[in-house]
Amino acid sequence: MHQKSDSNHPKIAQGPLNGLKVLDIATIIAGPMAATLLSDYGADVLKVELPINGDGAREFPPIKNGKGLWWKSINRNKKFITLDLRKPEGADILKKLIAKYDVLIENFRPGTLDRWGLSSEVLWDINPHLVILRTTGFGQDGPYRNKPGFGRIFEALGGLTFITGESDGEPMHSGYPMGDAIGGLFGAIGILAALSKRMRNPDALGEEIDLSMTEGVLRILDFLPIEYDQLGTIRSRMGNSSQYSAPSAVYRTLDNHFVSLSGSTDRLFACNASAIGREDLLNEPKFLNNTLRVSNSKELNKIFSNWIAKNTLSDVLDAFEVAQGTISPINSIAQIALDPQMIYRKAIIDVDDADFGSVKLSGVVPRFRNDPCKVRNTAGSLGQDNCEIYKTILGLSIKEQDELRRKGVI
Repeated sequence: MHQKSDSNHPKIAQGPLNGLKVLDIATIIAGPMAATLLSDYGADVLKVELPINGDGAREFPPIKNGKGLWWKSINRNKKFITLDLRKPEGADILKKLIAKYDVLIENFRPGTLDRWGLSSEVLWDINPHLVILRTTGFGQDGPYRNKPGFGRIFEALGGLTFITGESDGEPMHSGYPMGDAIGGLFGAIGILAALSKRMRNPDALGEEIDLSMTEGVLRILDFLPIEYDQLGTIRSRMGNSSQYSAPSAVYRTLDNHFVSLSGSTDRLFACNASAIGREDLLNEPKFLNNTLRVSNSKELNKIFSNWIAKNTLSDVLDAFEVAQGTISPINSIAQIALDPQMIYRKAIIDVDDADFGSVKLSGVVPRFRNDPCKVRNTAGSLGQDNCEIYKTILGLSIKEQDELRRKGVI
């Protein structure tokens, strides 16, 4: 039922960004993810890594047969070369590449590229239209500019961790570095925003995008600043209960599955109440609107919890389906892979892979009707495209490449 990639043309780019050329010299997750999103939409992305060791994300678990599985997904749809930018000859080669690319993505600590002779001014002298994305934990300036950063640090400092967890328990992180993923999304959005100016004005100068991933986390929390400013409220943890909708929580079914319920409007509350046979709740003064329901959420959640606990998952879902209520099973990846909606939409696709023959990856999100995208290939091995890129783009002979390799430049 899954979509199979076209093995005859695995590297033919398609999508609305076809023709855009991106240099990805970033490491680990956020910067490379921004580049991967662009590559999903058709951009030609060239990933540049240090010789010998490459990007540290290659070693991130999960691992199979010595190969990083996360790596194959987070850097899909790219080509791969090795280049030591710290060496003058390596910096000179990057400058030659810059002349032929539209976007540069980096995540070194502020000032690092400047020390290597690759400042924005130098790069813009070569390519005045270049868009530069700088992804860091805290931004290019300020007292934290030189601190190291990781996904959990961004989540903690940006406020996400503080509001996650049980009300009487410790703050909690999710099982995935959301801070990095959020940064990758904002990075891709920022690049597209900068490129839109060039679409309107082809002669527009380039742009330098200063992405603080901590600020990205804060941005998605949206109303926390205005809530604190205007009401003095410090939003905290409430476990799985919603602070802006009721009933809304996680409940256990009779057969030991978990479901999540939501719905803040009066109409949806009526549907949910009907699903459990409690239309009488609609006439209760304390449940007449969402504000009142939130104030009495403990009582409401107990009513729904007791009903769901007496019914199997299948019966619960059937009842809410009939009543057009808003409930969902809490799926593991194994359940997602079998979910009829995910199968119909081809949310998980088969992609050819050099090591494992074929692997399953998430599809491209969102979809484009008139210029559809595709996952062309999984992430490749270190420096696998050196010969092609250095010969076809820079015109370096095999002998010249061998000399650079001997010097540790590539």
